[in-house]
Amino acid sequence: MKNIQKEDLRGKALKARDLVGYDKGAVVSRTIIEKKTGTVTIFSFDKGQGLSEHTAPFDAMVEILDGAAVITISGKPHKVKAGEFIIMPANKPHALKAVEKFKMALVMIRS
Repeated sequence: MKNIQKEDLRGKALKARDLVGYDKGAVVSRTIIEKKTGTVTIFSFDKGQGLSEHTAPFDAMVEILDGAAVITISGKPHKVKAGEFIIMPANKPHALKAVEKFKMALVMIRS
């Protein structure tokens, strides 16, 4: 996974999908908010890329900004496309797969 340099984005009007570009055969991420209470990260996935099944100790919301992905939660696949979001429940196994290249915002709030 390729991470992009941090820069202070506060007080700027931005398009989330423009904060990361696509990289052939790769996943690119850029954390835009990182606090002990949670994070907001923008990702891009080239077609065929993904994140293997894992769990997290808190709920996480994924909003698709561009393209489409299959997000599997507890063995049930959900096709999510640009303009849609899904909440992945805490402690439930989930995975992501790019059915086409896509970008997403991941919002995790720790509790």
